[in-house]
Amino acid sequence: MSGVIPASPTLIGHHVRLESLARHHAAGLAAASAVDPSLYNLSPIPQGEAEALDYIDAATALRDAGEAVPYATVSIADGTVVGSTRFFNFDRWAWPQTSPHHSAHVLDGCEIGYTWLGARAIRTPVNTEAKLLMLTHAFEVWNTLRVCFHTDARNERSANALARIGAKPEGLLRAHRMAADFIPRDSLRFSITAAEWPEVKASLQRRLETT
Repeated sequence: MSGVIPASPTLIGHHVRLESLARHHAAGLAAASAVDPSLYNLSPIPQGEAEALDYIDAATALRDAGEAVPYATVSIADGTVVGSTRFFNFDRWAWPQTSPHHSAHVLDGCEIGYTWLGARAIRTPVNTEAKLLMLTHAFEVWNTLRVCFHTDARNERSANALARIGAKPEGLLRAHRMAADFIPRDSLRFSITAAEWPEVKASLQRRLETT
């Protein structure tokens, strides 16, 4: 997909700013993950600044190859790095030139994942607004037809969070990916389609208005 994805845009809301992930975010990522490491038993989260640098280097290598758009999640209130997230698994379908879809979409599908937050940002508006910003970009700038999400089948907290933002469950993928504890993990798959996006967007906006 190299050459298809534009340079990583900064996405800005009222509570959170998504900045293109870079090495200067390493100390902030390390500090965010250090508060309560028990939160990440089922997620591959960097612990310590050396691991954070490796994490960033791996993510930005994928970005440079056109395979991911990784972000640092930053609290607008105080400029603190509170986590990370990214777009990846980009799909561009081979529409025939006679199809109206041939040039209608920058992307036909993508995934949002590698999402984690430090303890201080959990159960705050940060995740809701970050998802709103990313989904708005995917559906309204890239004109994608679907956004999907996967989570470890054992991660009930993550699955519940995806359901709350309006993602629909699609089923279980067995032995889908390597888990954070280095076993073949089963993944729960969720998605949001372009047809569902207006209702999902309105729901996310209502949730933010009440926080």
